[in-house]
Amino acid sequence: PQNYLSNIAAFHFSFGFLQKIKKIATMKSSILAFAATAISLLMVSPASAGDCEVCVKVMDDVKNGMEKADVRNKAKVEEALGEYCARDDIGKREQKICYYIDPIKRDVAQPFSTGMPAMKVCRRLEKTNSEICAVKFPVKTENMAPKDLSKLRVKQLRSILADRGVECKGCIEKAEFIKKIEATAHLEADL
Repeated sequence: PQNYLSNIAAFHFSFGFLQKIKKIATMKSSILAFAATAISLLMVSPASAGDCEVCVKVMDDVKNGMEKADVRNKAKVEEALGEYCARDDIGKREQKICYYIDPIKRDVAQPFSTGMPAMKVCRRLEKTNSEICAVKFPVKTENMAPKDLSKLRVKQLRSILADRGVECKGCIEKAEFIKKIEATAHLEADL
């Protein structure tokens, strides 16, 4: 009987111990899953570094063209945005951003005047108009080897052709797009 009771006590002890180990393992797996999710979200951010590139350039150009004291003044920021967009020497993509920003200058000036970074201002504007971050600079292919072109996605290859005003009808394979880009390299202009 004494051996029987000690076996029962050992069973209860080991069962409780196993339950605790199971809870700890579950918590560790939850923590690992959370960490993996957080890391994957952080990995997405650098990949989207090219997003809003034209908007960020416009915001930086406006900020760099202003006096330091005027950057905190909403009215001065609105005025600087208007002056920047009225310039004749800005590119087509910057003009497109100006087209989107002009009607909402006040909404742009508010976060801009608080010292918010250009990327955050653009991200905030993207919530109201998704086209703002869709404007991108063209991919420069003049010094790219065919091996480098093969590293690009088909979507990027299509955008290179679209920037040149060329359509690749019947192109299905990535190699066909690359061949068309190489054949139309003379059309690449300073866009």
